[in-house]
Amino acid sequence: MVVPNEERAPRQIDLSAEPPHLYGRFRRDPLMRLITGIGKVWFPLWAPMSPLRDRAAIDHIQTLDIVDREVVAVDDNVIALTFAAPDRSILPQWHPGAHLDLLLPSGKMREYSLCGDPGDRTTYRIAVRRIPDGGGGSIEVHDSLRVGDSVQIKGPRNAFPLVLPGHGSPTTKLRFVAAGIGITPIMPMLAMADRYGLDWSMVYAGRSADSIPFLDELARYGSKVTVRTDDVDGLPSMADLVGPVPDSDAGLSVYCCGPVPMLEGLRVFLAERSDIELHFERFSPPPILDGTEFDVVIGSTGHTETVAADESVLTALRRVNPAQPYSCQQGFCGTCRMKTISGDVDHRDGLLTQSERDEGWFLPCVSRCNDDTLKVDM
Repeated sequence: MVVPNEERAPRQIDLSAEPPHLYGRFRRDPLMRLITGIGKVWFPLWAPMSPLRDRAAIDHIQTLDIVDREVVAVDDNVIALTFAAPDRSILPQWHPGAHLDLLLPSGKMREYSLCGDPGDRTTYRIAVRRIPDGGGGSIEVHDSLRVGDSVQIKGPRNAFPLVLPGHGSPTTKLRFVAAGIGITPIMPMLAMADRYGLDWSMVYAGRSADSIPFLDELARYGSKVTVRTDDVDGLPSMADLVGPVPDSDAGLSVYCCGPVPMLEGLRVFLAERSDIELHFERFSPPPILDGTEFDVVIGSTGHTETVAADESVLTALRRVNPAQPYSCQQGFCGTCRMKTISGDVDHRDGLLTQSERDEGWFLPCVSRCNDDTLKVDM
């Protein structure tokens, strides 16, 4: 007799026990019982030796103490902070051009170049200029951080490495160009070039002698460093910044850090000089090339903001939410990354992988949209 489905007794499966032998020879499969037995012994023994990794360790976050705070510009608008491990242990190694991500108590993250001695493995030093109309990070550093405070940092990382002549570069001479706070990544480069006895020189530009930092420290290099200030010497030409060079076979590497107009001027000035290497780092967003106007729609509210042809999506979004996270504004730190809901993204960063882009991630500080509208998850 066939029993109707609703009257059949439900089959009970014991998921806590091993399955029976495939051919019915044993009530429980011997191999599965062996594996289960090994697991019951192995995992309790292994667990204490393999704890879950701390999230901070995965992200390379360190907690350091502020051990020194010094005003390094006459106008008091630039301070240098020195960090050390709480136990004063050895810190991860870094090389000239490297920077730290400083995680501020407010939740902001800002990037600052290391400007100390790479040979000192127990401390890191950065310098921060107060920017009253900036994003608030520099003001927080100036007003809130004191000797004895603990801060979290990520890094060091290096997006502006120094390649020495005879040690990876075919050039024979180095020319360093810095403007204002752009001196910070250059200072460790000067120390290394001088230590190796290389042929180098530098021009340091700024608005006035009172506004540019570290003049006292640079004085030890004597005539190798030329200081130009706008109030005394006027704005320097590109030829002033590069210095005297032959018409060909200059064998020169130029390392520059400063405002975008200066960097763009040098790039254009040296565009036809294949015998001169140009390496530079920006402290501000790069200019937007071939930009077009489009709308960005905030998915959570439906609010629409127009992104002008010459501004970033991040700039437009910060008009709506000034607290929107960001840091480098150049497409390599990933602080501002967010997901899109719709729209054809014009990716202009060098950070995201193709799989991340396929999942909808993009960096609003540099990337744009090929459509009329970009909808974001914000």
